[in-house]
Amino acid sequence: MDDETKGKVKEALLEMEEPVHILIFTSKDNCPMCDDTVKIAKEVSELADKLTFEELNLESSKDIAERFKVDKTPAMVLLKGKDRNGSYMGIRFFGIPSGYEFTSLLDSILTISHGNVGLSDEAKEYLRNLDKDVHMQVFVTPTCPYCPRSVVLAHHMALMSDRITADMIEAQEFPELSQKYQVMGVPRTVINEVHHQEGAAPENMILDLIRKA
Repeated sequence: MDDETKGKVKEALLEMEEPVHILIFTSKDNCPMCDDTVKIAKEVSELADKLTFEELNLESSKDIAERFKVDKTPAMVLLKGKDRNGSYMGIRFFGIPSGYEFTSLLDSILTISHGNVGLSDEAKEYLRNLDKDVHMQVFVTPTCPYCPRSVVLAHHMALMSDRITADMIEAQEFPELSQKYQVMGVPRTVINEVHHQEGAAPENMILDLIRKA
């Protein structure tokens, strides 16, 4: 980040209320974006006293990786708290959150910290009473200007229910997943493996998919 960007990010992070810890899982093999992902987390964490990060090797930290069901790298898991023992909020990033997706990372940090979820009252009520597990995967690319809207929506939904896990997945870094879920364009939201929505769909459309899941 240049100095101007750092200044803007630092100002935004002043809104943090509770501490947030970023767990980054990396691996030595087949992870060309691991170093850059760690660099982003390090730079951001240096701009706020309430933000910390920790790098873990996926192979040597299998017990922690299993806790958060992390099976690929680079991966970020955001926790509400000061360390790895913080509260898991169901929010993960697979692949580097760069380009437009950097805004998704900042939004998730801030929303975990202050708890102001940007959903309708109807959506909040439905998600609070969710009676099934939901896995949301939002496929993105760093150059997609519409993708953060879908990632932010999924992450806000995860914050409303401990039954939801919401992932940002950088489509180009994980081509096998992109092929599996037939990602021809981004954003593409996949829910519980079978239901999907292309484009930056509004809240009500994603809620309908969750109801069907």
